Amino acid sequence: MKTDLEIAVETELQPIKEIVNQLDLLDEEWEPYGKYKAKLSLNILNRLKSKADGNLILVTSINPTPAGEGKSTVTVGLGQALHQLGKKTAVALREPSLGPVMGLKGGATGGGYSQVVPMEDINLHFTGDIHAITATNNALAALIDNHIFQGNQEQIDPRRITWKRVVDLNDRALREVVIGLGGVKQGVPREDGFNITVASEIMAILCLANGYEDLKQRLAKIVIGYRFDSTPVTVADLKVEGVLAMLLRDALKPNLIQTIEGVPAIIHGGPFANIAHGCNSLLATKMAGKLADYVVTEAGFGADLGAEKFLNIKSRIGELDPKAVVIVATTRALKMHGGVEKDQLATENIEALEKGLENLAKHIETVEKFGLPFVVALNHFTTDTEAEVRVIKEWCDNRNVSLAITTVWAEGGKGGLDLAKEVIQKVEQQQSNYQPLYQLETTIKEKIEAIATQVYGATDVKYSPLSEQQIVEFTKNGWADLPICMAKTQYSLSDQPEQLGRPTDFSITIRELRPSIGAGFIVALTGDMLTMPGLPKEPAALKMDIDRDGQISGLF
Repeated sequence: MKTDLEIAVETELQPIKEIVNQLDLLDEEWEPYGKYKAKLSLNILNRLKSKADGNLILVTSINPTPAGEGKSTVTVGLGQALHQLGKKTAVALREPSLGPVMGLKGGATGGGYSQVVPMEDINLHFTGDIHAITATNNALAALIDNHIFQGNQEQIDPRRITWKRVVDLNDRALREVVIGLGGVKQGVPREDGFNITVASEIMAILCLANGYEDLKQRLAKIVIGYRFDSTPVTVADLKVEGVLAMLLRDALKPNLIQTIEGVPAIIHGGPFANIAHGCNSLLATKMAGKLADYVVTEAGFGADLGAEKFLNIKSRIGELDPKAVVIVATTRALKMHGGVEKDQLATENIEALEKGLENLAKHIETVEKFGLPFVVALNHFTTDTEAEVRVIKEWCDNRNVSLAITTVWAEGGKGGLDLAKEVIQKVEQQQSNYQPLYQLETTIKEKIEAIATQVYGATDVKYSPLSEQQIVEFTKNGWADLPICMAKTQYSLSDQPEQLGRPTDFSITIRELRPSIGAGFIVALTGDMLTMPGLPKEPAALKMDIDRDGQISGLF
């Protein structure tokens, strides 16, 4: 069996001009970035502002497991299937982060014959967007420390600087550091730390900005810390929003590439869904909506994280109108949620499968709460038995749930035709009644509790003394009417990663709140969530290599 990389390398890519032509772009609205990539002009949205938006389809999943669900693969495969059915289609995805690519994932561009290509470029440095975000974030950090060193006109309390440096790698050694050592000329010593780049507020801002002016305004609102009198200090106070926006000039432009079957794909931005809002850029999604009749996008991890944030944060800010949702599941992952160990997944286990289906049931309930029609996509593996598939079919039939079995990894768009037909039927025959789960006017606690109880299924929410204090402080600062971005483990509906399936009678613990005022939301950290991941015992990077001809191996 060929690897994802082998399939991608053997694909004869179309010159990017051919992909551009599918979208009817003007010559001045795109710029080539090599043979197979392009940057898109923001002027596209101005030219097409009166054009009706295409049908927006969101792909989400059950809670992920080490067994893999293939959400990105299904997203790409569905886009290719819609294209095969004669629909003018575009796929909108996030850019992979080097941290998980070199850590656990080994790649994040789909799989098999449902990939976006050139996959080596996309998984590594791509067009440099994430590096630009890293540089912008760290430029702000340098400007903050220089401001303090040069007299500290804003009276910033070095003990209460909340802005951290970033690097796009999993590096646990950088979580807590001390800077400014070495004497008077080296700066003011203080505790600091690093986040992974995709957890930076700069990443979230890039993904929610609607243009350069909005980008500057959002950057200006970033809270970098607090003064000695406890009032917040912003980027506007430092008067550096202009230079930060300048560093993001090219990064703000969405990237156009293609799928293995030559379907246009716009890839832009890459915030994590467990510690950020988990969606590709608003500019990319809106641009795809103006250029295509069907837009297939995905949000990170399960419906409790990425989909919840797509529907409560991104769609609200961008005034998006999603038409349908696809919920991806696999028999393997369902069996893990039913208690089967990873090394036993190839063995038929009906009892565990039936128990694991409760996880799917909760995600279905969540999507229904947002008023959206949906289809369950069973991403088929060769180890699935007829009995297991029959159980899932009967389970869906008994609940009047639309189910489509997909084989998009092995067959590309052809393997997603049934799913595509179900999606088209939902769009054309079922009215979307999309609405966010909570109103912005409610309190911080009310919004947190709406997510915890209605999306996760928690019985209640507990708050640390720090978070209680922060809620009072944030409300006093005028931030209480912002949406909430929950930072929570992706593996469980609870905030405890080992609680698989559909846990009951559990509490969500809010450890800390962080203001992302430029992005336009408040981050609530639950459980033991970290904003700088670590590498596993055997990182995927150990299998990666390059030969004398520059050919890469080990990406998957």
